[in-house]
Amino acid sequence: MSIAKATIVGVIAALAALAGLLVATSMSGSKNIEIQTGTLLKQPRAIEAFQLSDTAGAVFDNARLQGHWSLLFAGFTYCPDVCPTTLAMLKGLKTRLDSAQTPVQVVFLSVDPQRDTPEKLERYVHYFSPDFIGATGSDAELEKLARSLSLVYAKVPGETPESYTVDHSAALVLVNPQGQVAGYFLPPHRVDELSADLQRVVREQG
Repeated sequence: MSIAKATIVGVIAALAALAGLLVATSMSGSKNIEIQTGTLLKQPRAIEAFQLSDTAGAVFDNARLQGHWSLLFAGFTYCPDVCPTTLAMLKGLKTRLDSAQTPVQVVFLSVDPQRDTPEKLERYVHYFSPDFIGATGSDAELEKLARSLSLVYAKVPGETPESYTVDHSAALVLVNPQGQVAGYFLPPHRVDELSADLQRVVREQG
């Protein structure tokens, strides 16, 4: 790894760590609900209006986050480790939640719209589960949504223009049925604990 690339990676890692620290220090359990795998906002936070597209070409916007609980995870299909590992975990989590009659929508947000075409994104997310939603959009819309979700990501140049990678947060964002940010789950993610926490939140907060 070059010095420049190492510096960029280090800066992004520091920003991600700082974002996680700020999230952790500014949150506590909502309505006295205690969870083991993350934190809940005292007051759910509105998400700024955004407009992306899902893999079928349909609009994916704030309305798609209303009426149900959602877990959002940002990444990219060329990700070598964090994304496939997290999506595999989410597959197991979704199965567990569905069995417990705790429906939660899982959304994978691609922050690499230049390479992640709708077709490629659809194949990728549906490899893990046909129920998963893949969405992406313009850089401007993705950056706006990332700010609302307090997620951090940045492109890291590679040896060629096409071989870049993207450093990104590994947090899961919990969105409530009102379409607001309700909390965060930080890695390492464990299916048993996440399932128990989500069932408790959905049951007690509706």
